[in-house]
Amino acid sequence: MLDSQHPLQPRLDEIIGGLRGLEGPLLPILHAVQAEWGHVPQEALAVIASALNISRAEVHGVMSFYHDFREEPAGTHLLRICRAEACQAMGGAALAEAAKARLGVDWHGTTADGGVTLEPVFCLGLCACAPAAQIDGRVVGRVDADRLEALLKECCA
Repeated sequence: MLDSQHPLQPRLDEIIGGLRGLEGPLLPILHAVQAEWGHVPQEALAVIASALNISRAEVHGVMSFYHDFREEPAGTHLLRICRAEACQAMGGAALAEAAKARLGVDWHGTTADGGVTLEPVFCLGLCACAPAAQIDGRVVGRVDADRLEALLKECCA
């Protein structure tokens, strides 16, 4: 539990109090916490677990199952590369390697300047236009290393 003087505590109490009455409140609470702070702070897990009368392990399990939840803040821009089978069959592995090399980070890494976070995602729904990527919520198909470079220049210049 957080100390009542902890800077997260008042807002965390508001978020939990507003959502705990829902059926299945854990996901909405986690989404709201991440929307507030850009990630789900580790210290919030015990507070959420206690408020919902579940274990901290259960909260962590849900967080780690869903790829949208982050334990650390993402960079200014979020680049997701599809890792599903259709994209892999159409050059997704090469695209992933090009993204890692271009950014100098591995999966879930953020560039040193905090500009871009690279995340894998398992299906963006553009299987017919594989390989696919998503940059700042915009889904793009038929991405190769050159198109990736153009997308990064467009968003992150």
